[in-house]
Amino acid sequence: MREIVLDTETTGFDPSSGDRIVEIGAVELFNHMPTGRTYHQYINPERAMPAEAFAVHGLGDDFLSDKPVFKRVGQAFLDFIGPDSKLVIHNASFDMKFLNAELGWAGMPRIPDDRAIDTVMIARRKFPGSPASLDALCRRFGVDNSAREKHGALLDSEILAEVYLELLGGRQPDLVLASGPQVPAAGAVVTEGWRPPPRPQKLPPRLTEAERAAHAGFVAKLGDAAVWKRFGG
Repeated sequence: MREIVLDTETTGFDPSSGDRIVEIGAVELFNHMPTGRTYHQYINPERAMPAEAFAVHGLGDDFLSDKPVFKRVGQAFLDFIGPDSKLVIHNASFDMKFLNAELGWAGMPRIPDDRAIDTVMIARRKFPGSPASLDALCRRFGVDNSAREKHGALLDSEILAEVYLELLGGRQPDLVLASGPQVPAAGAVVTEGWRPPPRPQKLPPRLTEAERAAHAGFVAKLGDAAVWKRFGG
């Protein structure tokens, strides 16, 4: 199963008001493991960058002026995500709204909403009542986000990939699949070899002492042939 962990940066909050995408970053997973392939593209929004957006992203008009417009890179982006890979996105409705607006303006096929996996919703189901922002989840799982001084699409997608794997039960950074050929993209950077770094500190044990004692009592009743006794569990 192929998944694309994805993030966008935009000039504002609403494409119907003229806001546009200025950056796309994505990380490829296969069977919940990173392949090492990433996608990164800056985009000329064809409008002035608002001061508040510059403060968040650090992307100004001078920097974006020579970047390709979305219509030039849209097909390469669609080629990278493929026709049916799930898109793992934090607050998916926001990014999907912008991506489909840009694709529509470019006369390209839109992405069905049911392709999106929203990590905000996963986090809220798993930790009801707790903060579900990306920074809060990084703190919960010990994911290093110290480089996240400003929002950047590729950095945020790499961080989100780590968080997503933790939400699924824990990452395995040493198991990286061989990557396929690069996808041609107009000005985009498709890289090989990315993988989530090891967790700086191990997560605390999740079993309580009462659960350990109950397990030990259960195993004792099974006799010496029990699998847990033969293999040290």
